[in-house]
This record gives sequence, C-alpha cells and structure tokens, in this order.
Amino acid sequence: GKTVVIPPRSKRNDQRDYDRHLYKARHLIENFFAKLKQYRCIVTRYDKTARNFLGAVHLAASVVWLN
Repeated sequence: GKTVVIPPRSKRNDQRDYDRHLYKARHLIENFFAKLKQYRCIVTRYDKTARNFLGAVHLAASVVWLN
C-alpha cells in the first residue's frame, strides 16, 4: 500500500508515475528539518528534560517560520 514519492531519473527506460503534490510537500518538510538542524541546541540536545527540549524546538521552529 505504499506510494512512490520520489520521481525517477530522466534516463530511466520505464518511467514510473509519482505524486507531484506529495513530493512537493515532502521537499518542504525536508528543507524545514535542514533549517531546524542549523540550531546547535537542537542538534546536540543540551536540554535534559523533554519539556525543555520541546520548548527549544518550538522556539527554533517559530524563528525559522518567521524568516
């Protein structure tokens, strides 16, 4: 029941179909996580408790979203 999300290479003999909208959404999410990983406190997880770490993730995500 899985769907293909990544498009095939252009030189492939049998071109398969893929969902362009789902691929676009996946690309946005991957770019968001790449921007989120630029914050050192998120990558190295300085906070000891899950509550503080989640707060730092929310803060960094809001900064990324506003820029």
